[in-house]
Amino acid sequence: MSKTAIYPGSFDPVTYGHLDVIKRATRIFDEIIVAVANNTQKKSLFSIEERIKMLKEASKDIQGIRIESFDGLVIEFARKNKINVLIRGLRMISDFEFELQMALTNRRLAERIETIFLMPSEGYSFLSSALLKEAASLGADISSFVPDFVAKKLKERLSKKA
Repeated sequence: MSKTAIYPGSFDPVTYGHLDVIKRATRIFDEIIVAVANNTQKKSLFSIEERIKMLKEASKDIQGIRIESFDGLVIEFARKNKINVLIRGLRMISDFEFELQMALTNRRLAERIETIFLMPSEGYSFLSSALLKEAASLGADISSFVPDFVAKKLKERLSKKA
């Protein structure tokens, strides 16, 4: 029996930490749906189409994944796709409280859907898209945290906003 899991997130932009979690998940599951949230409540730097395009380019060498977007609750996306496992990345202990709260809420709303937490490699455990956007906006070189083409797109986008 084939086993599929969903790795949801905003991926605004994709980082090496995200890619590390995706690779780890493909060692456990036959297929990973990387689900890009189209959350109108959250102000994204990149459009949903741009985020999907960057993810596809950044993950082109990773087998066993598919990239899709979704609106609304991830548990509804999971139900629609008949998938009962969500993957969430845990970087630091500071992530744990929020992620646990979200997992317990999802379980209450959809008890058949389980959340599995994966930790990225130590070298990526501090990365967050928000932190990288802030660092890049202040002129930091973020090329060791994201693929080169993502760093370039981020720099271009931030220069347009300035």
